[in-house]
Amino acid sequence: MIDTADVYSRFAPGNRGGESETIIGKWLKQGGRRDKVIIATKVGVEIGPDKKGLSKAYILRAAEDSLRRLQTDCIDLYQSHLDDLDTPLDETLEAYMQLIEQGKVRATGASNYTAERLSEALKVSSVRGLPRYETLQPEYNLYDRAGYEEKLEPVCVENGLGIITYSSLARGFLTGKYRSASDLSKSARGEMMVKKYLNEHGFKILDALDEVAKGVSATPAQVSLAWLMARPSVTAPIASATSLSQLNDLIAAAKLNLDEAAIQLLNRASAWRRRGRSAVLRRCMKFIFGGVLEQVIQHRERIRK
Repeated sequence: MIDTADVYSRFAPGNRGGESETIIGKWLKQGGRRDKVIIATKVGVEIGPDKKGLSKAYILRAAEDSLRRLQTDCIDLYQSHLDDLDTPLDETLEAYMQLIEQGKVRATGASNYTAERLSEALKVSSVRGLPRYETLQPEYNLYDRAGYEEKLEPVCVENGLGIITYSSLARGFLTGKYRSASDLSKSARGEMMVKKYLNEHGFKILDALDEVAKGVSATPAQVSLAWLMARPSVTAPIASATSLSQLNDLIAAAKLNLDEAAIQLLNRASAWRRRGRSAVLRRCMKFIFGGVLEQVIQHRERIRK
């Protein structure tokens, strides 16, 4: 499966969006590869004036543009890239129904939805007899676990959705490439996107990855992806490569099976704490009494002077 989006790679200087789909389309035409590849793309993120959102009119227009760039007559998985709170859910789903009926889309999925909005969309599909989101594409990896596991995972498991994770290697951090601030200069996105992982939690995960990788003669990237593939609710992780050597490294992860001891070691190292009312209360008490304590200390200093 190849996952892309109409907005890729608008973020690069000089690009306008659609470049990724165009490259993929040209590649598909070389050697009759279409029947051997599942094509997934996304719609919704702004790519220009009046080119954003999930209204029916825009989805239908954007789908035609994606089909043209991809040089194909059907998109296997068409995903809502970002929730659109200004458009009724049934309008969005009606657009997908029309595309499916026309044979231009096979299935639909969602990305970057909250658990509440995903549940609502699934309910609308059931009540109205509209196509439902069959997949969810969440940010999920050894470092970023809470956002998916706390609320989204239960909804997906209950409704039998396929999960294809993005940022599966935490923007490259879980490859072990970035281990200090000086390493951030190794790539253009280091300072902007990877810096947040350089903390005690991140280093604890890297230590566990190194330990497991050494034991199974693999790389940290392979172990990170193998951990995701071992998660019961995950269908497949999405990972990107910028060279053939990186691609071969990622492919090898599909053959790596971690034992229970390795999985538990990684689980412990990457564990997140569920935030309930008691945790919030503790933070509030710390703030209140911490402030009082600071005032007492300052008062004592003034008396001494």
